[in-house]
Amino acid sequence: MTEETPGFDEKPDVPSGATPDDAESKAAPEKGAAPAGDGNENVGLVAQLDQVRTALNERTLDLQRLQAEYQNYRRRVERDRITVKEIAVANLLTELLPVLDDIGRAREHGELVGGFKSVGESLETVAAKMGLQQFGKEGEPFDPTIHEALMHSYAPDVTETTCVAILQPGYRIGERTIRPARVAVAEPQPGAQTVKAEAEDKTEAKQADDKENGGPDEG
Repeated sequence: MTEETPGFDEKPDVPSGATPDDAESKAAPEKGAAPAGDGNENVGLVAQLDQVRTALNERTLDLQRLQAEYQNYRRRVERDRITVKEIAVANLLTELLPVLDDIGRAREHGELVGGFKSVGESLETVAAKMGLQQFGKEGEPFDPTIHEALMHSYAPDVTETTCVAILQPGYRIGERTIRPARVAVAEPQPGAQTVKAEAEDKTEAKQADDKENGGPDEG
């Protein structure tokens, strides 16, 4: 008599209307299949990350613009500060120019002596330290941008309008002229340039003739 092994002939309970294959599919889901909710969560995280990156870029650009504006403000303030200082120094030195003129005239007449000499030289030294520079010399070409002609004459020994006397020196601070040099100027004698040019032409013509003839005749 054959004995039946208990349990091997038993089949799992299958709902009515379902096939055994449906039961096996529910009993053993496919490996590697992700739950449906994970995909939606990943999409949401990516969208949030994009929003954070966009906001970060906007804040970075705002910070860069703010930094550039601040740097421009600092440069503008420094430039204005230097300009105000230069104007204040120029105004002060302009008021001192008559005193410096008196010191210069006293020196020319030999009157800058004793304690007055010490005071005058000290004042000139302080003015020089503040950037004041004197200009204007006899014999230099006349420049209307830095010279003021008070006297005019003609001279046969000049080839261009020339400062022949400095009546009052000019002063500048850096590139800024605070007073032009007041000078007497001389222009070439009328007709002198024409005579000189004719003489030069004759000399050149004579040299050219001598060259063509083999040089000057030997005695």
